[in-house]
Amino acid sequence: MTHLPRVVSAILTVVLVASSSTFAADDLKRGEAIYREMCASCHGAKGEGSKDYKEPLLGDASLVELSRVIDKTMPEGEPEKCVGDDARNVAAYIYEAFYSPEAQVRNTPARVELSRLTVRQYRETLADLIGQFRGDPEIKPGNGLNAEYFETRRFRRDDRKVDRVDSVVRFNFGEEAPVPDVGINAKDFSIRWSGSVIPPESGEYEFIVKTANGVQLWVNDDRTPLIDGRVRSGNEVEHRERISLLAGRRYRLRLELFKSDNAKEKNAAIELWWRIPHRTEELLATRYLVPSWAPETFVVTTPFPPDDRSIGYERGTAVSKEWDQATTDAAFETAAYVLRKIDDLAGTKRDAGDRVDKLKSFSRRFIEFAFRRPLADAEVPTLIDAHFAEAESPEQAVQRVVLLTLKSPRFLYRELGGEPNDAWNIASRMSYALWDSLPDKRLRESAAVGKLTNDDEIREQAYRMANNPRASAKLREFLRQWLRLDHITDLAKDSSAYPDFTPEIASDLRTSLDIFLDDVLAEEKPSLNRLLMEERVWLNERLAAFYGVELPPVAEGEAAPEFRPVVLDPGRRAGVLTHPYLMASFAYTATSSPIHRGVFLSRSVLGRALKIPQIAVSPIPPDLHPDLTTRERVALQTEPEACRSCHNLINPLGFTLEQFDAVGRYRDIEKGKPIDSQGGYLTRRGEDLKFDGSRALAQYLAASPEVEASFTRQLFAYMVKQAWSAWGAATLDELQTDFHQSGDDLRRLTAKIAMRAAKVPGK
Repeated sequence: MTHLPRVVSAILTVVLVASSSTFAADDLKRGEAIYREMCASCHGAKGEGSKDYKEPLLGDASLVELSRVIDKTMPEGEPEKCVGDDARNVAAYIYEAFYSPEAQVRNTPARVELSRLTVRQYRETLADLIGQFRGDPEIKPGNGLNAEYFETRRFRRDDRKVDRVDSVVRFNFGEEAPVPDVGINAKDFSIRWSGSVIPPESGEYEFIVKTANGVQLWVNDDRTPLIDGRVRSGNEVEHRERISLLAGRRYRLRLELFKSDNAKEKNAAIELWWRIPHRTEELLATRYLVPSWAPETFVVTTPFPPDDRSIGYERGTAVSKEWDQATTDAAFETAAYVLRKIDDLAGTKRDAGDRVDKLKSFSRRFIEFAFRRPLADAEVPTLIDAHFAEAESPEQAVQRVVLLTLKSPRFLYRELGGEPNDAWNIASRMSYALWDSLPDKRLRESAAVGKLTNDDEIREQAYRMANNPRASAKLREFLRQWLRLDHITDLAKDSSAYPDFTPEIASDLRTSLDIFLDDVLAEEKPSLNRLLMEERVWLNERLAAFYGVELPPVAEGEAAPEFRPVVLDPGRRAGVLTHPYLMASFAYTATSSPIHRGVFLSRSVLGRALKIPQIAVSPIPPDLHPDLTTRERVALQTEPEACRSCHNLINPLGFTLEQFDAVGRYRDIEKGKPIDSQGGYLTRRGEDLKFDGSRALAQYLAASPEVEASFTRQLFAYMVKQAWSAWGAATLDELQTDFHQSGDDLRRLTAKIAMRAAKVPGK
């Protein structure tokens, strides 16, 4: 039976709900005897492997699949010795004893591991740690920026003539007044736009101001402009600067334009653009702008090594020299920022008589926020007073406090302190599950009075936090990972096959997908069903022209949004599964790729883990068999037995999406032949299903318990950074059942996961 590791463990260990099977005792006994006679010498008495076959017999293949593999290939060189009922019996024994998800949980129970902050959690935590000393952002309805138009260049309140909201900054006033008939001097005036910008992804952004007039732009800082173009240099008409921002947060923005009668440029014009990570530069659209104020946010820019994702989700269980050095560098960066802002953060002035007391108070609160629990009075002399007594200045004392706090294990590891299930650890687990950051004021208040150990209070807080924009931002990040967007860095196509597929088209497609995700998450009950079944695609004019459709009309008197939902290819699209961005991403430069698409469906949607191929195989070039369709070429390439173990799963799924070409356009013909989009899937229950096209597949997936279980498992791991089974064998089943009964409500599922993870089992 020596082929079994290469076949069965081509699907790696992954814990999912499988159908519970009952086997006759005699069949299991017979299967065990066969296994010990023919298999154990190579694979170990309990499937643990051996010197020659080190991979254990673990996976998520169905019992039917195991039976087929054994019937056809085992034992090695003599497959005729184990066929029919014998093959089924030994498969049943393997499945029941150590292979199935239930057996894996039973034989190797998981535990809650000590975990450090992940990179995302570290950055979010520092932003909130400093933010605790600042006010909450102002919340106003609507989008756009406040716009104040002044009759002079001086931005004086008395000179303000117009106060309105502008949806975007894109104006060409020429030599005329920016607003006619209100008394603004056309030769000498100024305009101020203010509000906040909400970045859709974390990373480095480039802001671009296009104007030949005097201009200044502030982003996340009221004192030092990001762009200072008060004086024009030569023929400069574009100003560019970069800044790091965290996704989903509000950052204050102020843009000031002034035109002078003494300047050489007599026309007045301005546009505000930016470059989002992984996109081309574009006009800063109204959907990212709000006319409300936000306090400054600290964003640490120290580079960190990436977190371990070897088992499918980010986790903080590994500590390297590089990570340790990064935390040191980040602590120094944070301390330097705190010293620059210390009087504002501590609520004092440099010449105040009680300044030292205020700095000590700041230090205590800083430590308590960072450690996520109150300090005992007995800790204050060591952690605070000693530094103020020994340092050369109060500022140096604060610097020491910040550095030592941020290097402390009590900051870097979330649960070093108190009892495992005390109110403060519960608060920390909930806030990091839902927000990847510190508990907020309301959660701390609940913990402080001991209410948070109560299940009803945990439930109330979980639903409150799940409905916060912070939770939506984290869920959006999960969906991006679920869709494998983090693997897509440069989407380009063969210019001879698709000459009109430009970088701008690729950027627009990513924006289109983001808008769809945001539209789903904006619903009261965002659902997995809609993610998989939505027929509409959000297009702008450039995308509409590329895909050959017209944008729907806009009601009279309404401003036309840049992106509008369009039913593209009626009856054929299925939500994210067929979104043009994913279809183009899971494809080659000139042809589609059923393999890439099938791998996505297998891993992300169905949760089937696939082993990296033992040997690298280059795809067969299309010109080698010019008459073959992509489907025929893939079938030819994956025909060898060594490929079939994985491609029996991958190919039939990927073939259902063959009606979409390498840029996500619908097609009926390839190479002069009708597209064959027939596909199928062998479920974990052993059902051999057939599908004709993407819509039929999506209808199955949207109603599939396998998909619900896979999504639940992946979301739990993403939120909690731990294995779900550490909370008990029934955890996933209970969460999935509630998820199904709620109509696949994504927001409710996040709350339920946070509630489940709030208390460590057995403590």
